[in-house]
Amino acid sequence: MNWQALTELEQLETIKQASFDHPVLIYKHSTTCSISSTAKSRLERQWNDSHGIEAYYLDLLRLRPLSNAIAETFDVDHESPQVLLIRDGKCVYNESHFAIQFDEIRAHA
Repeated sequence: MNWQALTELEQLETIKQASFDHPVLIYKHSTTCSISSTAKSRLERQWNDSHGIEAYYLDLLRLRPLSNAIAETFDVDHESPQVLLIRDGKCVYNESHFAIQFDEIRAHA
């Protein structure tokens, strides 16, 4: 899986614009949470065919203000771990914890 680091607020606009061409996934990860690590590992194992989905990774403990901006920008409640699938500038799917499933992400892509 080819994660792109999400580290700057300006990247949210880039993600929104890219989502008009292809789906974009944001994974909000807590580096100290075992559930977050397990959910991320499961997602990476299932990611054999991304169906053109571009993937971003956010270390939310290090970048909490950016995590909050994601929640506000895409009108979702903050959770951790959490995935958001962005398509046509909007969040079309979000899930957290062990409910994060690649099959569901792919179905909404």
